[in-house]
Amino acid sequence: MKQMKLVTALFLVMVMAVFASGTLYAEEQPAAAPAAPEAATPAPAAPAVTGSAAMSILSHYVFRGYELSKSSVVFQPSVTINYSGFSVNAWSNIDTSEHATQNFSPVVTSRGHNNFDETDLTLSYTYNIDKLALTGGFIYYGTQYAPETEEVFISGTYDMIAHPTLAIYRDVNHYPGTYFNLSFSQSIPVCKISNGDVTLDLGTGFGYEAGSSNFWDTYVADKGYIGGKYSAFHDGNVKVGFTVPVTSKFSVQPIAQYWFPLSGDASKTVTDSSGVHGFNPNGQLRNVFVGGINLTFSF
Repeated sequence: MKQMKLVTALFLVMVMAVFASGTLYAEEQPAAAPAAPEAATPAPAAPAVTGSAAMSILSHYVFRGYELSKSSVVFQPSVTINYSGFSVNAWSNIDTSEHATQNFSPVVTSRGHNNFDETDLTLSYTYNIDKLALTGGFIYYGTQYAPETEEVFISGTYDMIAHPTLAIYRDVNHYPGTYFNLSFSQSIPVCKISNGDVTLDLGTGFGYEAGSSNFWDTYVADKGYIGGKYSAFHDGNVKVGFTVPVTSKFSVQPIAQYWFPLSGDASKTVTDSSGVHGFNPNGQLRNVFVGGINLTFSF
């Protein structure tokens, strides 16, 4: 627009000069070049739908330190869909031969048999503030071996070395209580292959359980569940794996994980008579080794 105004002004000056001198140019003056159109602002790209389908094949199913399978292989398929910060995840556990543990009592008819015994649904939203990723959501636990329940949660992850993450979960149905978990993870490239980097994946986590309903009343030897509500440093774990990109979208990750109780209260047995704050109503936590493989297809 500034160029057009300048050309017009010059043209008017030239015309006035011609009439003032009484002289007309015989040749035609070249037309003024049109002003270049302003560049159109590109429309923002529509958020892409992404996701993954995964299958974990493990020697144990361990949840927050609780051993929920024994002497069998478990299959854990899952599907995740992501769109514009929102995520939906469906996850299941298939036990190839259910056996009772100190934390798990299978339905009588499924003992020693395979069983599709749990399906969970997670809805969440993630909001990024510079290097901080904040996530909030809801989890539905569809369990056959225990009453179904729901949790709400919030977590924060900071993008730095070890990616520290603090997550807080609150049960809002059958097991009112709050679970805190502080975890760290890091993937380190170890070699490059045609489809990307093979990475060494390291992680660790530490949990604290704070029961707040009668469900969490602890067991006092020879008296029953009349003790104070279970509240203790609960579970810890360390894990290591290698992620191998078989294709640009499919990866294989062999893993090893070790779970352990974080306190004496978490590891107490029902026969432990030390103090009123006794046996965890969900059973004692033990040292458990888990080995297996994760298969992931991204889309």
